[in-house]
Amino acid sequence: MKQLSGKVFIKLMVFDLDGTLADTGADLAFSVNRTLLSMGLPGRPDAEILGFVGDGVRKLLERSLGGGHRERLEEALARFAEIYAAHLLDRTVLYTGVTEILNRFAGKPKVLITNKGMEFTLALCRGLGIGPHFREIIGGDSQAFMKPDARLLRPLFARYGAGPEETLVVGDGVNDILLARNAGARSCAFLNGLGRRDDLLDLRPDFTIERMIELAEIVC
Repeated sequence: MKQLSGKVFIKLMVFDLDGTLADTGADLAFSVNRTLLSMGLPGRPDAEILGFVGDGVRKLLERSLGGGHRERLEEALARFAEIYAAHLLDRTVLYTGVTEILNRFAGKPKVLITNKGMEFTLALCRGLGIGPHFREIIGGDSQAFMKPDARLLRPLFARYGAGPEETLVVGDGVNDILLARNAGARSCAFLNGLGRRDDLLDLRPDFTIERMIELAEIVC
């Protein structure tokens, strides 16, 4: 890979959403607990709920319901959809430095890939004002597969004229690091998101950052 001034030359930047660009944890935990309580079920600690994030809303609610209530999953999904749609921007904000980074690399194609459903993803991107920064937005229900399936990433290489080694996936979750690895791309773990720091470090990503603005020290 070409390197300039100690930085890595990247043609295509791929970002996760929850816990990477946006701090969505409070609204997700609130909406899951409101869903559980509306079904007559006990709530869960926020930290426990956030540990369930990363594999899409179906898995989030399946884990939150627990083994004793799996038969009520469809009910939970319907209730959650209504509740989260009304509350997804109550406390959700962009992480510090996100706007600066998106603007700094305005000349590079950027794609957002999330396991979150498209309806919620687009609503968040509109509300946070980040949609125009991305050439494509790929949600968890817009393809036949989800992260970390490499089939999400591989078609982008040819589409944007970027080799795997010229593509950087930035995310706070295990699935983001594995997506990059499975497709032969570079990975950058954001360690202050919703994902567990130790889990990310155990995967030995190519780069780690504590703050989003640190991408400016890595990418050229």
